[in-house]
Amino acid sequence: DTACKNRPLDLVFIIDSSRSVRPEEFEKVKIFLSKMIDTLDIGERTTHVAVMNYASTVKVEFPLRTYFDKASMKEAISHIEPLSAGTMTGLAIQTAMDEVFTEEMGTRPATFNIPKVVIVVTDGRPQDQVQDVAASARTAGIEIYAVGVDRADMQSLRVMASEPLDEHVFYVETYGVIEKLTSKFRETFCAANVCALGTHDCEQVCVSNGRSYLCDCYEGYALNPDKRTCSAVDMCAPGRHECDQICVSNNGSYVCECYDGYTLNPDKKTCSAMDMCAPGGHDCAQVCLSNDGSYSCDCFEGYTLNPDKKTCSAVDMCAPGRHDCEQVCVRDDLFYTCDCYQGYTLNPDKKTCSRAITSSLVTTEESCKCEAIAALQDSVTSRLEALSTKYILF
Repeated sequence: DTACKNRPLDLVFIIDSSRSVRPEEFEKVKIFLSKMIDTLDIGERTTHVAVMNYASTVKVEFPLRTYFDKASMKEAISHIEPLSAGTMTGLAIQTAMDEVFTEEMGTRPATFNIPKVVIVVTDGRPQDQVQDVAASARTAGIEIYAVGVDRADMQSLRVMASEPLDEHVFYVETYGVIEKLTSKFRETFCAANVCALGTHDCEQVCVSNGRSYLCDCYEGYALNPDKRTCSAVDMCAPGRHECDQICVSNNGSYVCECYDGYTLNPDKKTCSAMDMCAPGGHDCAQVCLSNDGSYSCDCFEGYTLNPDKKTCSAVDMCAPGRHDCEQVCVRDDLFYTCDCYQGYTLNPDKKTCSRAITSSLVTTEESCKCEAIAALQDSVTSRLEALSTKYILF
């Protein structure tokens, strides 16, 4: 397969058909064009070709958008007729800029980065000011190759061609040997692009470098010392990533993650604290306290946190030190009340106690009973004393 592979071009042939080019010589030019097309990878996504014919006037035989198969293109070339007057090379190049290298006529947008190339084939000296026009074309990003045949003016060829001149200016003695340039152009457009031909040994990326090439690596990989193979770099090394909290290396790339209690923001880089106390987000039995992406558990009043730091148990409110009762603490579920010992009464503060006051008021009946009992006690005492004296005397 002699076709040029994988190097798309927007290529315009500008051929001289002035009076000095004899009919049989012009046929040789058409054969040269057909041979050139055979070496190219023609297609809508690859190389587009246009052909312009010029003398004193300029004719666009077909623009870049017309043919995308070699057979149709070569058929159109076979029907081109010479114009047979003058040599207005500058006008031809200007027409190429104005009417052919436009998106409407098939030129790919600049963002596609497709090279714009002109090949001028002439056997004479331009009859117009080609130098300024060619300079404008080159400034516009058009690469110009100048092919001189027989009586062509070499100085004019050098004025219109791109740099370096030794790679853009060609000369042949007669139209009979112009076909020799086919292999030269194939080398220029294809063989120099070793990356497109697939004859390189780069593991990942091949970068064309004139007639040689260099190897490169995909993002996230670094070229090894052998300048051919690649190794994944640690994308999570300091300074290589943009993760707010956690960087996870992933085969030459990375993804960001967050600490427990945080969630990744839509930018996939920064993190925001989660509400860990939202329903279902914690395992506290009673009270959840949010704490910057984390949480702790607490209990309602009257309960204490168990050693598991999650559940709660009711506390003994009457345990020493937990109440302020002076004498008696009476537990009442989660609360308590104070009471006093017998003989004491609870003060209005519901905490302290005072001794109870016994009433001294008695009824008349109770008073009489007391007096009778006292008299009886006196009588008995006197009687006992009398008996004691009697027995002592005798």
